[in-house]
Amino acid sequence: MQLVRVFARPGTRAGGNPAPVWLDADAMSTEDMQARTRESGHESVFVLAPDDAARHRLRMRYFVPRHEMEMCGHATLGALWLLHERGRWSGEPIAVQTLSGTVHGRYVDGAVEISQPSASIAAVDAALVREIAQCLGIGLAQIVSPVLNAATSRVKTLVRLESPELLHGLRPDFARVEALCDRLGSTGLYPFASNADAQGTEVSARQFPRSSGYPEDAATGIAAAALAWGLREMALVGADGTLVTVRQGEAMGSPSAIQVRLPAQAEAAEGCWLRGDAQAMEALPHD
Repeated sequence: MQLVRVFARPGTRAGGNPAPVWLDADAMSTEDMQARTRESGHESVFVLAPDDAARHRLRMRYFVPRHEMEMCGHATLGALWLLHERGRWSGEPIAVQTLSGTVHGRYVDGAVEISQPSASIAAVDAALVREIAQCLGIGLAQIVSPVLNAATSRVKTLVRLESPELLHGLRPDFARVEALCDRLGSTGLYPFASNADAQGTEVSARQFPRSSGYPEDAATGIAAAALAWGLREMALVGADGTLVTVRQGEAMGSPSAIQVRLPAQAEAAEGCWLRGDAQAMEALPHD
């Protein structure tokens, strides 16, 4: 097993999200994978031979301490980065089999990129928006409408707040998150705020997962991808191709930078590309 820190802010060795990567995991049972993940306390990826070698080069399975997931963006990036570092993948386009479908990978400008489809997006009912405000410990008026459920691989609830200061000061009622997400049909609350002083298209976000075994996530690739599409739905980015940067983990002391290469609106059916920095870790950080 190799620990890979993914989405750390460029130029630093702090922040990002640790991903335990298990290569050549074909001999491991589901119970083994779940146990190893529970021991690590982090989202983990297990790399296996594909079921259909004619279409895919690899298969990946993803676990959090409490259950298996369909797909995990940062763990996929971490696994492909590690394969590239060890000379087992040259960076050419690659197809990866996951429970959420085929994920494509490539190595571009010194970084791994993985594909995500165009998002499905739906507005959240007003009654549930009121519950979200209560769960986050803020007033309803501090949420900038609309609240959206958006999904590329899994549904995330996008909650736009009026300022980064409000975002970073959130003190959610974590005991209410799982039941609220069940009613939302979501796998996590993803409040965000625009960074008005930053150059380019940049937002800050926090992820409070529905049921992962930890209350907050330092970097969530598929949520960032869903958010990029949500920004376009909210007319916060234009119809041209755009590179969106999502800053996450700041309130946890683990600052992360996730980039989403959003296509022009006319090419939306092609999906987007998720990218970020990766680096090897010697050991898990101590809590």
